[in-house]
Formats: sequence, C-alpha cells, structure tokens
Amino acid sequence: MNLLLILVMVLGSGLVASNYAWATGSTGFRTVGDDIFDDWNISRTRAAGADGFYQISEKGFRPVIALESLGEEADIAYGMGEQMLDKYPDRVQRAEKIFYYVRDRVRYTPDIDQFQHDEFAQNADELADRIAQNGFAHGDCEDSAILLAVMYQGAGYRSAIAVAPGHTAAMVYLPEYKKGSPFKMNGEEGWVWAEATGSKNPLGWVAKEFINGELYAYEIKEERVTRTEPTEAPATIITGGGGGSASFPIPFFSIIFFLWFISRLFRRRAH
Repeated sequence: MNLLLILVMVLGSGLVASNYAWATGSTGFRTVGDDIFDDWNISRTRAAGADGFYQISEKGFRPVIALESLGEEADIAYGMGEQMLDKYPDRVQRAEKIFYYVRDRVRYTPDIDQFQHDEFAQNADELADRIAQNGFAHGDCEDSAILLAVMYQGAGYRSAIAVAPGHTAAMVYLPEYKKGSPFKMNGEEGWVWAEATGSKNPLGWVAKEFINGELYAYEIKEERVTRTEPTEAPATIITGGGGGSASFPIPFFSIIFFLWFISRLFRRRAH
C-alpha cells in the first residue's frame, strides 16, 4: 500500500464538518471559518497544514496534538504513565498494563456521534481527564493512539504514531516483547504495534491487512507545540516478515492538499 493511498484514507473522514459539541478538558476553543482551534492555535477538525492536528505537509506529517501533553505541557496523561512506571517495574508488564488501561477505558465512538463532526481530535489530557472523572471515555483511533503515545512517554518508553490505510495507531519501542508481529522503524527493530480500538486486542496485535506492507510513523518526543510544516519524510515501518524500502515522493502531499482544497470548496458551496 503506497503512502498516497494511506494518507488519503486517513484524511478522508476529516474533510467535511458540521455542527460541533464542545469538548471538555481544554479552554478557549474557538471557531474560525470551518475549523475549531484549541488553546495552542491547532485545528482539531483538520489534519493538514501547519495548524492541523497532524500537520500534514508536502514533506511529511507531525502529530502535534500529542505534543500538547508532553514537556512543559505534561499533565494528567503523562502523570498516568509515571504512575504506571512506579507501580510496575517490569518493562513488559508495564507496557501491557498501559495498553490494557487505554483499551478497556476508551470506548470506540466515531467523532460524528460524539461531536457532530466528521473529525475532531482530542488530546491525551482531555481523554485522560474523562477517564479520571467517569472511569471511561469515548474516542476513535487517533484519540486512543495519542493517549497511548503520551502515557508510554510518561512511563519511560519511546513511542510513535503510525498511519495506515484509513487508520492510525500508537507504537511503543519494546525490543524484549516477544508477542505479536515485530516492526522495524527505519531499520530499527523492536517496535510494537499498539492497537487499542478493539475490545479484545492484545498488545502487538496487528490487522492482517497491515502486515508485510509499508506504513509510516512519527516518533514522539518532547517538542514545542508550534505551527509549522514538517521538512522531513516520516519514518518507514514494516513488519519483520517483509516489505521493501519506501519512497516518499514530494507530489504525494501536493495531491493531499489538492483533495483538501477541493473538499473545502465543496463544503462552502453546500452551506
């Protein structure tokens, strides 16, 4: 599966917006045209662009929404990871406990049902706050992935956000983990797929359509939340069983922006 099709499918569900039901956790949400912006001036309803929550550009992508809960911005979600670090000294057990914590408490709910928006990305602290208050939260694939990535950071792991056809998931660097399908990221072995949207999925479970194919990921680190466009291609991730070297042609994201632009024209005409 080439990168063009992957990102088209990932973005496709987020191109049309309707009415918005305010999320809790952040303050200062505001509407500008068709976008809903948060306190960091990041659009929660659009993945593309320097101010989109995945900052998709002609070069690559950067899931900036995860950075809203790291470094100086670290809060509830990161703290949950730190608690897991204190409670479970064994790295494998701790990684599994974090995965099951998110899997069992985030009830998969499409954004259109929860927010009356085809796409609305929640940051990790918003989701964690709902879990702390209610014992559970509602979210879709990117919401669970972002929460997992941040909690893993707090618990002392390297983590990443991966994109697949019509889907996004978290990854955790855990070379000692012997279950599931192992992944390589830019040739580095030891990455584990963390797919928390299925109620019975174990850590390391991968949908068969993603095995032996080329996928793409961004390793999450403590970076400042800035409105910027990536200048480097994302990492290539493949399962240990196959996959070749990936190409990342510049025209790819040009096509993504073209599709996004056409969608916005259509959306305006529909109003």
